[in-house]
Amino acid sequence: MGRSILKWYISTSLLIRLLASFILGSLIGGLLWYLSIQSGRAIAETVAPYISPFGTILINLLKMIVIPVILFSLITGAASLPIRRFGKIGLKVISWYLFCSLLAAILGASLALIIAPGKATNLEEWQKIVRALGIQPDEYINAPPGQGGFTNILMNMFQNPFQALADNNFLAIITFSLLFGLAIRIILESVENPDNHILSRLIQFFEAVRDTIFKIVEWILEYSPIGVLALTIVNFGLYGPNIVGPYISITLGVIGGILIMMFVVYPFLLFIVTRRNPYSIIKSMDEAMITAFITRSSAATLPVSLHTVQKKLRVRSELASFSLPLGATINMDGVCIHLPMFAVLAANIFHIPLTINNLIVMILTTVLASIGAGGVPGGSLMLLFIILQTLGLNNMQTAAIIALATGINPILDMFETTNNVTGDMVCTYAVAAHEKLFDDNPE
Repeated sequence: MGRSILKWYISTSLLIRLLASFILGSLIGGLLWYLSIQSGRAIAETVAPYISPFGTILINLLKMIVIPVILFSLITGAASLPIRRFGKIGLKVISWYLFCSLLAAILGASLALIIAPGKATNLEEWQKIVRALGIQPDEYINAPPGQGGFTNILMNMFQNPFQALADNNFLAIITFSLLFGLAIRIILESVENPDNHILSRLIQFFEAVRDTIFKIVEWILEYSPIGVLALTIVNFGLYGPNIVGPYISITLGVIGGILIMMFVVYPFLLFIVTRRNPYSIIKSMDEAMITAFITRSSAATLPVSLHTVQKKLRVRSELASFSLPLGATINMDGVCIHLPMFAVLAANIFHIPLTINNLIVMILTTVLASIGAGGVPGGSLMLLFIILQTLGLNNMQTAAIIALATGINPILDMFETTNNVTGDMVCTYAVAAHEKLFDDNPE
């Protein structure tokens, strides 16, 4: 009996399991909240300590894996860039990806400031959630001092990498990983026989470690429905229907930003470059877009993206085979819209002033952090740790925001991945149009 239940659980789509966990958890949590209000007893607070450890495990698993994912994804990604082979074209592809990510981060931050999720949040209610997670309220309320302005942030980007790993200094880890990977690539391109060079074997080693880490990520994702169920019960049980407000505002904000990116920003950029009807171009991408929405993985959608760009849009394979895999690794425009929403939510909940310096650092960090998302389902949730750190949140406050994010992330992830894959194809087509890299003239 137990084995058949486990087999059924594993064979069911992860997306269905996550959505079912969120819906079931919200219903159970809402019922606990209602019973607590009607009886005048703290039923939800009594039950929460027995349920919340299963959610706390998920948060700790994500914290455990986020640094290895960022470190090895960025090193292997940067070391795999064929700088000499593609030269100017490769630089255009990378510049386009970074430019679009920057636009997406600015759009996401702007929408977040307008929507202001969590503006009217009652901090006392969030303290209940934190107690249920096993965190002392005084540690939760007292945030560490801010990061100290743009100059200190800039200095923290260049730090002893081993100290950065020990201190969870994500910006320094990102900087070192990019520099390390680029140094490997430049050295390899300066030797006559790079395939036999020892650094080629080093890249293979890093790729093997990265793939092993991604296998651990798959295991964490298999557990995530249980964690989402527990966290959602605790959130709704202790916070009640008031928690619906932040969920709705963030969902609408992220989806709205993604729709603007896909059907306003991308078409505008395409028209500027190609002088053709951009919507007819995007219409040809529909198969890959639907696949991305279903799989929630840029990497899993890659074969469909390659087929779409090469067969339907007639882009030459030498460009598509470089641009699309690279985009699946470093181009995460949907994530860049998503992350600022939760950062502004955290700032509103914990009354952290968002200065111009904070916003600039948050936007730049979002772009840099998105490079390490790795094209795996749920990658944006791990990157949220990085963005929240730029606001000066302590571990307890970060845990509370992650607890909220886990419930809604599966829904947002579908739209984000669609945005990411669309951005990859738009970039590839735009560069092909600018460089005339078509197999024949597109209709």
